[in-house]
Amino acid sequence: MEILKIPKKILAKKLEPVDPADLKSGKYNELFEEMHKDMIANNGIGLAANQVGEDLAIFIIDKNLAIDNNVPDIYINPEITEYSKDSDEMEEGCLSIPEYYVSIKRSRKVKIKALDKNGDKIKIKAKGLLARVFQHETDHLNGVTIKDK
Repeated sequence: MEILKIPKKILAKKLEPVDPADLKSGKYNELFEEMHKDMIANNGIGLAANQVGEDLAIFIIDKNLAIDNNVPDIYINPEITEYSKDSDEMEEGCLSIPEYYVSIKRSRKVKIKALDKNGDKIKIKAKGLLARVFQHETDHLNGVTIKDK
């Protein structure tokens, strides 16, 4: 798989929701593995499906970040349901925009709901780097990149 770069049209598109029945059947398990390999090979900590050309509301996060925060590493049809008022600014990069870094203001804490890789509903409270990654990757699923910020 190749990580797509802007201005590929799929990176500016709101992605299609995934049918939970497809998750239960294991339809996307190979995609999840390939996305993890690509993310690691490119030194990323998150990757959205549109970054590999898939019109699916899926993102993954680094397995170590997931383990450190005791959360899953795969998120399907995610929605951030709450943003904290307190925020901070931090420099972010993006695998779809090589060599480009920009300071982005984001909420320090968020609540997210999604489906896990088995199609089960999950709800997570995140703070710090995990909250930032959730916001960055959810932006991708809505067709927004750090260049749009």
